[in-house]
Amino acid sequence: MDNNMNIRRFSPLLAATCSLILSTAAQAEAGKVDFPAASPACTIKQRVGLTDIEVDYSRPSVKDREIFGGMVPYGQVWRTGANGATKIVFSTAVKLNDKEIPAGTYGLFTIPGKDEWTVIINKGAEQWGAYKYDEKADLVRFKATPIAIEKPVDTFTIEFNKIRDDSSFINLIWDKVEVPIKLQVDIVDKLVAQIEAVMSSNEPKKPYFQAAMFYYNHGQDLQKAKKWVDLALAEREAHYMLYLKAEILAKLGEKDAAIATAKKSSEMAVKANDLGYVKLNDDLINSLK
Repeated sequence: MDNNMNIRRFSPLLAATCSLILSTAAQAEAGKVDFPAASPACTIKQRVGLTDIEVDYSRPSVKDREIFGGMVPYGQVWRTGANGATKIVFSTAVKLNDKEIPAGTYGLFTIPGKDEWTVIINKGAEQWGAYKYDEKADLVRFKATPIAIEKPVDTFTIEFNKIRDDSSFINLIWDKVEVPIKLQVDIVDKLVAQIEAVMSSNEPKKPYFQAAMFYYNHGQDLQKAKKWVDLALAEREAHYMLYLKAEILAKLGEKDAAIATAKKSSEMAVKANDLGYVKLNDDLINSLK
């Protein structure tokens, strides 16, 4: 039997086998449908001061339902979202509504109420919903006051707002309700130690302006702040640096020097076409008259 005959006899079998494989693959592919989630997953990351915060949660929508007191009952533990329990991660220790929270990963649960919510930081971060919630794993509980909002928010939202060097608010917002949680981080002790170390070192380039601003904003030694802003100005004179110096002088009670410095800052701001600083200087001068 020649090779051509073998090939002719084998070809129908090969074709049938290939057809079966392709058909099976097509059926398998057809059976896989990637539907959109009813409550899409969301991850938000925010740095406050020197602390990194991450929140993983799912976002349900109102969809013509009564939310708080309805779909989300009052007085019962809620996953604070949908699907898996909401997870919150802190890279350093923080305070939430004045409660100490060590660095770590936690479940964020809540107990909604009409006039008061209970916020729960729980060690059981990895769980579906609140079905296996264990009160014994609570790290802290604290109260939060819900605020009625005029414009309803359709999709459940967790956001950071009013971010400062050492604080922020974590807002839980859905439908007609917003629940603010005060977040505080320890930045002063850490940064003051770093600043003092750098300023007493032999580093040729030092952050004089930034250090002066930090000391001014956080109630630290104003004489040091004044010295550092002068050193920054000696390197490069700028209107925004002069404005900071005027603020420091005003807080030290050196009113005449503060006014003179603010006027000089305004003159330079006009040349730089930075009218915002002209307004800031005018306000400072008026407050000292």
